[in-house]
Amino acid sequence: MTNLQQLDAYFVEHREAHLNELKEFLRIPSISSLSEHKEDIQHAAQWLASAFEKLNLENISITQTAGHPVVYADWLHAEGKPTILFYGHYDVQPVDPLNLWDSEPFNPTIRDNKLFARGASDDKGQVFMHLKMIEALFATTGTLPVNVKFIYEGEEEIGSPHLPAYVEQNKEKLEADLILISDTGLYGPGKPAVCYGLRGLTGIQIDVRGAKGDLHSGLYGGGVQNAIHALAEILASFRDEHGTIQVDGFYDKVLPLTEEEREAYLALGFDEESVKQEVGVKELFGEQGFSYLERTWARPTLEVNGVFGGFSGEGIKTVLPAEAGAKITCRLVPNQEPDEIVALLKAHVEKHKPAGVEINISEFDKGRPFLTPFDHPFIQAAGRSYEKVYNVPTAYTRGGGSIPIVAAFDEILALPVVLMGFGLSSENFHAPNEHFHLENFDKGLRVLSDYLFEVAELQK
Repeated sequence: MTNLQQLDAYFVEHREAHLNELKEFLRIPSISSLSEHKEDIQHAAQWLASAFEKLNLENISITQTAGHPVVYADWLHAEGKPTILFYGHYDVQPVDPLNLWDSEPFNPTIRDNKLFARGASDDKGQVFMHLKMIEALFATTGTLPVNVKFIYEGEEEIGSPHLPAYVEQNKEKLEADLILISDTGLYGPGKPAVCYGLRGLTGIQIDVRGAKGDLHSGLYGGGVQNAIHALAEILASFRDEHGTIQVDGFYDKVLPLTEEEREAYLALGFDEESVKQEVGVKELFGEQGFSYLERTWARPTLEVNGVFGGFSGEGIKTVLPAEAGAKITCRLVPNQEPDEIVALLKAHVEKHKPAGVEINISEFDKGRPFLTPFDHPFIQAAGRSYEKVYNVPTAYTRGGGSIPIVAAFDEILALPVVLMGFGLSSENFHAPNEHFHLENFDKGLRVLSDYLFEVAELQK
């Protein structure tokens, strides 16, 4: 029997036991953003440490940070072979609105071969697959084909505020040849994908102040600046009619797509009409000269996320609002630095500041973009493992969103990052009725197991 055949037999035999164990993990309401769940976070960390002990992993530790703990373990006995650092998170999002759940969010339920629970897909289910892969490899071969290290955190859903410091303080302990993360998704049902890049993120809030208080529009209208009009003028200056960003220097450092990447995206046969139907619009919008996938995966953005000010109650109130504000975020692509982009945004606002108002700008959290070249051997090896199990070509994609800690790993540890996820965009992570398609749980176990053998064959 081949390694994959042995593993397949093991996973079939132990499937029910594995799912019961996963349900136990999912019952822990490890919501990182709510202080009343601090003990649950500790419980989840201890659960993982105990799971590592059962696998006979070594150097197991639970490190308390200024926030929630980091759990670590390793096994380093594959002499001369590469080392994979696995990352994931055991914290989950809040569950409200609770009334929209069809079953209790922390009482895992299987319906139509889908496992429903908060954290089922993001990210406990995928973290759990790492553990069962290791269990299966030890059970079928008595060893592992590569060295492994694990680092699981409890703060990803609140932006990983304390993990970069942990990584910086433990650089030597975390040395590896690559980082593997299962916190992304497939390209579509039955369509595996290796995500080799993510956009970064930065943002600002613009607060506009005019008069010392709201003014009667009959007495002062036409003679004193209206804060909302001033804000609208600033916002309109950010983009042209095609969505191209008009901030001086914004595109200067953008890493252009290679022809190979553009051809790979074109080969996916993406249906832009389906996006229109999905979101309920008659036409798409964005930078000219780029496809929808290119605009959402590999081009930077500037979006107004919220505008506030003035009177919005029933009826009308004839005032000149004294205050108005807006929240703006930018998705960034490789070579763009969040701090530099914020400086450009501030300069742009100052340049376009209307008369009669004062402006204050505050900054939001920042995350750098990340990119591992899609022709990197570790990326291509992941594609081969997917193809063996799913029996279709692997798509090589970028993610339009951001996982800030990925960029931190890239910067601090200087390692290639391989994103091998098994979720689907339809699985309601962060929303009621989150679920995980068990077809991808089953296949993912086999893909991840095979990937360790693929990596073992690469030159260290």
